[in-house]
Amino acid sequence: MLATQIARALGLRGQLGEASAVLDELTARAPTDPEILVRISLEGGRVLTSSGSPENARPLFETAFERASAAGFEQLAIDALHMAAIVAAPDEQVALNEHALDLARAASDPRARDWRASLLNNLGWTRFEAGELDAALSLFTEAVEERERQGKTREIGVARWSAGRTLRALNRTEEALAAQSDLAAWFSASGLTDSYIEEEIAECLAELGRPDEAVSHFAAAAGLLAAAGPGEDPDPERLARLRGLGGQSMMTPDPGIG
Repeated sequence: MLATQIARALGLRGQLGEASAVLDELTARAPTDPEILVRISLEGGRVLTSSGSPENARPLFETAFERASAAGFEQLAIDALHMAAIVAAPDEQVALNEHALDLARAASDPRARDWRASLLNNLGWTRFEAGELDAALSLFTEAVEERERQGKTREIGVARWSAGRTLRALNRTEEALAAQSDLAAWFSASGLTDSYIEEEIAECLAELGRPDEAVSHFAAAAGLLAAAGPGEDPDPERLARLRGLGGQSMMTPDPGIG
């Protein structure tokens, strides 16, 4: 088990060759423990996915799902199914995520039930991208409830932002602005800031014909993005756009918001 956790950590750090070597060495020992076998397939699939070989990863995720289901490992079965959805063709993703969500809703393991929020988020964005905005809003609203039950501030914020973004896509822009403004105030009270929230407030203001107010929020978003910490390299195109909309030259010193 420790070896699979090491492989997972290496994979998250992008050390894919090292992660693969750890899993190969573990496999060579011919383990028989059902959980280790599940984790070998699951982490092996993740390494292949990160290496740009999703078509080779999917059989490993399916094997992990089958083994975990047979052994009654609810959390691992859902993890494997959600990974299979990530590498699946777009027309298969909804069914796989819905299956995983059904399993999470019916699970007795609290760790498995905690997957509900992530799966609702995934399904919400799939519906959003398909233009099924009412369905997306319903999923994001349920995700907010799940995140609030878990009590993790950042994750609650993501769910609330997603619901607000969907309101804007539905042309319910006044509601979207109120939702994002409330979220910004809540984040601030928690000592947090987020460039996406500021950007979305600005987009709402611009759509509502309030460009002068939007400028300051675009500038705030640019400052937050530019001040991102180590390992959070900002998207240069997004940063340039925000600076432009915020009335800033690319040579203007960062305002240091954060």
